[in-house]
Amino acid sequence: MGVSVLLLGASGSGKSTSLRNFEPDEIGVFDVAGKPLPFRKRLKVVSRPSYGVIMKTLASNSMRAYFVDDANYLMAFQNFALANQKGYDKFTTMAVNFEQLLEAANRTSEDTITYFAMHPDYDDMGRMKPKTIGKMLDNQLCVEGMFPIVLVAERMEDGYRFVTQTDGTTPAKSPMGMFSENVIDNDLKAVDAAIRDYWGLKPLTDNDSKEDN
Repeated sequence: MGVSVLLLGASGSGKSTSLRNFEPDEIGVFDVAGKPLPFRKRLKVVSRPSYGVIMKTLASNSMRAYFVDDANYLMAFQNFALANQKGYDKFTTMAVNFEQLLEAANRTSEDTITYFAMHPDYDDMGRMKPKTIGKMLDNQLCVEGMFPIVLVAERMEDGYRFVTQTDGTTPAKSPMGMFSENVIDNDLKAVDAAIRDYWGLKPLTDNDSKEDN
């Protein structure tokens, strides 16, 4: 069973920027919105993928890390595509498709980590949650509950950061002792290394585990 991690933050909060230290052979990026990455390094990117493309790639499991950028837009684009469809069936379809994607990430190997970057929304109490379409996911699934790790991305005057534990207003969470601080640099490769070290997962690539002769 693979590990899924939710990165939750507003546009411009550094979610995509956090990929900057990965090498091309270390992570596969699904660029749902079809926008360029905010740095010069070229990673392996699939632009504007469908649910089918992402799930087929996760099933092949040829890499140990994947990043679904702007995952909310999978639902938003499908909502536009079904705009002329009447009734509630389309919302059921959108909810089922997204839930099946989360399950596909969980079905990867135990050494695979899939990151989902999503925009936030807020409930009636002002508490942050992932932005979805319709109420089925919120009422029957609780998206953030599908993730053992939720990091909240923030942009501050001195740079970008990830919040690893909640203050009561966000769903931020991580296992006890995985991160040394409640606020860390938004270096997703360092986060990936911390997760692998904590749970004893294989490194990103086999080459990383070989000592130089």
